[in-house]
Amino acid sequence: MESESIWLLYAAEKQERRRNMRKSTPPLRTIIAMESERIWLLYTAEKQERRKNLRKSTPPLRRIIAIVSVVILVLVCASLLASVWFHAHQYRNLYHPMFELKMMYGFLVCRASQKATRNWLSSFNLSRSVHSIPFATVDAEGISGSQPAKVHNLVQGKWTGSSTWNTIVDPLNGEPFIKIAEIDETGTQPFVESLSKCPKHGLHNPFKSPERYLLYGDITAKAARMLSVPKVSDFFTRLIQRVAPKSYQQALGEVQVTQKFLENFSGDQVRFLARSFAVPGNHLGQQSHGFRWPYGPVAIITPFNFPLEIPVLQLMGALYMGNKPILKVDSKVCIVMEQMIRLLHHCGMPLSDVDFINSDGKTMNKLLLEANPQMTLFTGSSKVAEKLAVDLKGRIKLEDAGFDWKILGPDVNEVDYIAWVCDQDAYACSGQKCSAQSILFMHENWSATSLISKMKDLAERRKLEDLTIGPVLTLTTEAMLDHMNKLLQIPGSRLLFGGKPLENHSIPSIYGALKPTAIYVPLEEILRAKNYELVTREIFGPFQVITEYKKDQLPMVLDALERMHAHLTAAVVSNDVLFLQARLENIFATHPTPLPIEVIGKTVNGTTYAGLRARTTGAPQNHWFGPAGDPRGAGIGTPEAIKLVWSCHREVIYDFGPLPKRWEIPPST
Repeated sequence: MESESIWLLYAAEKQERRRNMRKSTPPLRTIIAMESERIWLLYTAEKQERRKNLRKSTPPLRRIIAIVSVVILVLVCASLLASVWFHAHQYRNLYHPMFELKMMYGFLVCRASQKATRNWLSSFNLSRSVHSIPFATVDAEGISGSQPAKVHNLVQGKWTGSSTWNTIVDPLNGEPFIKIAEIDETGTQPFVESLSKCPKHGLHNPFKSPERYLLYGDITAKAARMLSVPKVSDFFTRLIQRVAPKSYQQALGEVQVTQKFLENFSGDQVRFLARSFAVPGNHLGQQSHGFRWPYGPVAIITPFNFPLEIPVLQLMGALYMGNKPILKVDSKVCIVMEQMIRLLHHCGMPLSDVDFINSDGKTMNKLLLEANPQMTLFTGSSKVAEKLAVDLKGRIKLEDAGFDWKILGPDVNEVDYIAWVCDQDAYACSGQKCSAQSILFMHENWSATSLISKMKDLAERRKLEDLTIGPVLTLTTEAMLDHMNKLLQIPGSRLLFGGKPLENHSIPSIYGALKPTAIYVPLEEILRAKNYELVTREIFGPFQVITEYKKDQLPMVLDALERMHAHLTAAVVSNDVLFLQARLENIFATHPTPLPIEVIGKTVNGTTYAGLRARTTGAPQNHWFGPAGDPRGAGIGTPEAIKLVWSCHREVIYDFGPLPKRWEIPPST
């Protein structure tokens, strides 16, 4: 018990000391917490002081980083906006060509005062073009007198120059801006040798190197993809505008048709062109096969008005079928095709498959006579075509221009639309289309409408500034006005609109500059022998003849069409089926001797449009385009055209046997 009492006293004393200690000093945790808080407050104060001092002396790093970031962001946004604007602007050109043309040709207005700026921009654009378009050796917008482009020849797989350089002037201002390495009569031998190396059975055929059909399917697919790239299509569009001035929409349409053609013949479509057929024979083991066979060495001569579309479509057709072509494009526009050949090389075309020559007509004629190609395709004037046909002894296909006609039927509908189509057919590309509307036969029912006044208004809105009207590259202004004055001497003829030179321009005098023009000539006067040749002379420019026929004068119209020499395109604008078939017993019930006279059935033109929306121009890539009525007539754009122009028929008859049992030599016959 004593021990327990002592323990209790000790415990009580210990508790008392603890209570006293709590009252006199704070616990350790409290001390630690207080000390930590004091240290943190001191650190925070010191940190804030350092920040204040740093802010006074130098800008903070974050501020520098922020400023740099903002600058970079602004530059990136500006670059993106510029890129978006560029691509959007190129398509907006389809509807605002005037604004686009100012961008392209603005430096032409004050060339002397802006020379330094132009040189700098040209250098910049050329650098940009070369780096962004791998095959290009020129810049479409940068070509000028101070930085002229050069066009070379291609022979035996090598690009070559010449001792003679021909200078091409800018058709808008006369400034020399392209130099052509022109071959004269003494320099044709390498081209003759190159063609001579190609055998008559071609570079490939169904029995020789069939893998080349696949090769050209791949090349075509790659070329189609390249032309679909906006910067590449824009490059060719602007290059076309520089040498054959036409509106941006018209030039772009040419590029798009070419691109679609290449799409159509990609992959296996090339070898499908060489598809054969077989017919059973007379006995077991005998079978006849028909094959499409190449000509071997061939020549292609193309005009200025479609610098890309015509030569590409014909060149590729020749290559697909196994031929070795030499290509000659009008020197005024040959730079376009030179760049296209470089694109094809970039897409895998063998360098030696095509020869490309720049020369005058006399030199080319000499080359053809010496090289003696198996077939020549000529697109151009009828006069030159007839001479070549004689020189080449008929080994030629022709796609010459025609005096293309349009008939407006008795049913009057959609006057605004018909007026617009007539304006497009006659004056788009300044009338320099092979299929341009040369004469309009208007039914008397249309005379009571505002058709002519609407056509006049549409013609007058065409301006040089947006190239909806532009220079005529084959006729001078004086020549066109002289022809107009001769027509106006015909009794009853009159000027409907136009008839004056373009104003405020710098088009060189070697070219023509005429406002869209229409001359009315009475139908009876057209048919007179002394007038017919004059009226139906083709003026390859913004010029058309308009006449009127009454309901009983359709035979006179058909007579006028029958007497024409060339038959390329035509249009019968009517939804009246009876008129299209034009059976007189149905149309003219009072006719004393009803005879079946057909508008379509009694005409010849190879590409004829019929119906309310019929036109003479604007041929797409999905149908045949070419003249009719001439065994030498060529076609373009379709499998049928390619096979007709660039191959011939070869029949191979297999006869393996076996011989009949107990066969004996028969008597002589």
